[in-house]
Amino acid sequence: MDTETVLEHFRATGALLEGHFELSSGLHSDRYFQCALVLCEPWRAEALARAFAAKVETEVDVVVGPAMGAVVWAHEVGRALGKRALFTERKDGVMSLRRGFGFRPGERVLLVEDVLTTGGSAREVIEVVEAHGAQVVACGCLVNRSGKNPFADLGLPLTELVRLEVQTWEPSACPRCAEGSPAVKPGSRTVATGGGA
Repeated sequence: MDTETVLEHFRATGALLEGHFELSSGLHSDRYFQCALVLCEPWRAEALARAFAAKVETEVDVVVGPAMGAVVWAHEVGRALGKRALFTERKDGVMSLRRGFGFRPGERVLLVEDVLTTGGSAREVIEVVEAHGAQVVACGCLVNRSGKNPFADLGLPLTELVRLEVQTWEPSACPRCAEGSPAVKPGSRTVATGGGA
């Protein structure tokens, strides 16, 4: 599945937004990928996950993603690969493994995100996985908006369905803020909407 086909799924579901957004990383951007909208249609989620799974070259035992945004994505990727799918979540601000989930010692883990910007949440998940005796051997995402592999310093390969370089700014350097435009936070850490970045 090429980039344009993936983006057509986003456009068809209203999941590619343009404006002035505050991302979960705290950075500002003029584009936002609301993955919950594209993944809520099971046939789209399945098609995207199958295309992603076909690109994964590392042998893994289990797929894990951070809640909320990557819960559905991790499940669909796990299904496409024929592997267990787990998710981590924050409790009192700390990323953790809950709900009876666990890893067997030495399990090889594919860590997936729906949208990858800085990789901050994913690095927290890596710590959780390692603390439970497993090993992240590869990372992946539906959309990589950073334009690079944020895990190269860890020696982890990155599989991505789409790689785009989308402009982001620190709030103090954001041109939209300088114009007086307020930033909107449509992501999963607000009360009313699903995940994205």
